[in-house]
Amino acid sequence: GVEFLESIRGRFVFLIQSTFAPADNLMELLLMIDAAKRASAYKVIAVIPYYGFARQDRKDKPRVAIGAKLVANMIMAAGADRVVTMDLHAAQIQGYFDIPVDHLESSAIFIPYIESLFLPNLTFAAPDVGSANRIREVASFFETDMVICDKHRKRANEIASMVVIGDVNDRDIVLIDDICDTGGTLAKSALLMKEKGARSVRAFCTHPVLSGKAYETINNSVLEELVVCDTIPLKTETEKIKVLSTDELFAVALRNAYENKSINSLFIRNRLRKSI
Repeated sequence: GVEFLESIRGRFVFLIQSTFAPADNLMELLLMIDAAKRASAYKVIAVIPYYGFARQDRKDKPRVAIGAKLVANMIMAAGADRVVTMDLHAAQIQGYFDIPVDHLESSAIFIPYIESLFLPNLTFAAPDVGSANRIREVASFFETDMVICDKHRKRANEIASMVVIGDVNDRDIVLIDDICDTGGTLAKSALLMKEKGARSVRAFCTHPVLSGKAYETINNSVLEELVVCDTIPLKTETEKIKVLSTDELFAVALRNAYENKSINSLFIRNRLRKSI
């Protein structure tokens, strides 16, 4: 079981827990929320850097669960007053909650690192059509081009075919995605773009799920590096995977939540509006 070892009566309680596998992580979060409410906490804020089950955001075939909605229901039923998370696989998951959701974006972390690389012919790549809007914002920030990788899957985590929409010849490509699972999409995208003349290919993924043979796939790929956030701890260290800290971003968001201040300044779209 779980228990608080000192009084939290009348306090703001921030519970920080990513809900990656195993499901014990989710269950522990729910128990902590329940324990905090029963201990008369004033507000309980569930801080979930990686929101597990987010890819189960709709019923895309018969007889399947909508896991993202079920998890939202459980978090609310346990008694959370607010959720703070990062880069949900589908932004509409925010609407599954009847409580406030602060949805942070990894672009605030990735952009400074990309700037430090001083890539001469920087071009951004979306790993699929669905993520194009998110990558377009980052490309607009850097005032550069973007391309799209259009893929067709045979089944989950297995790609049948892929094409690149746009010119990558002699470009330094930065692929951006929210989740790296098996690494197959990134490895295949990188290889395809190198074959089409790309000078270099790097990948930036918020959540390093890295299941199965993902580490081997990334190490054997043509990627210069895979840059991830620390929303999920790595199972093993490798030279090709660089981890960036989310500490400062979450700290600002949580402080502002505690002080009832806006978090607008943390979003790239607001910085873009100010520069126009």
